[in-house]
Amino acid sequence: MRGFWRKHGLVMLGGMCQGFGMGLFLFPNSIPSGGAGGIAVLLNYWFHINMGPALWIVNFSFMLFGVKYLGKRFTLWTLIGITMTSLSIDFFESHFSIPNRSLFYDLIIGSMFLGLGIGILMRNNVSNGGIGVIAIMISNGRNILPGKPLFLINSLIFLVTAAVISWEIIFLALISQWISTTVVDVICRVDFSPSYSFGWRKKP
Repeated sequence: MRGFWRKHGLVMLGGMCQGFGMGLFLFPNSIPSGGAGGIAVLLNYWFHINMGPALWIVNFSFMLFGVKYLGKRFTLWTLIGITMTSLSIDFFESHFSIPNRSLFYDLIIGSMFLGLGIGILMRNNVSNGGIGVIAIMISNGRNILPGKPLFLINSLIFLVTAAVISWEIIFLALISQWISTTVVDVICRVDFSPSYSFGWRKKP
């Protein structure tokens, strides 16, 4: 039971870190945090849906594809993570603003907190939702590493987002991805406790 509450707290923390980085720094500059973030930016642009609910809708929709494949427990933890992320985005967007903001600092700080949140979730064998779930399914089905399908899907979404809003987005999104994934690697390399699992496994 103690392990359950510890994991629950860490999943909530991971979602909050993601929401802080995206809601306060990345999304105000229309910088997508990934493929799901890019679709959320488009929903916000086209239909004026707030970024928090938009990201939840995207992540939940993609997650439904993986329920049967990845298992109910994995899906439930992922649902908790993406819900906390979306609530945090909505909270930080609604209650905080940065005067005289700098795109450079927003990009760096937002991407670092995004990577921190994703890293915490992955340390607990929880997906940050969205495109990651689809990439895992493709990688297992085709027996390839998940990085390639994840990169291709995200790149396609970045292209569409950039074509609709601004071509500068591709450059900013790629920098954000590099920073955040570097932070994820650091978090996943540090041996905090042997009880954590790093692997993605298909349910038996």
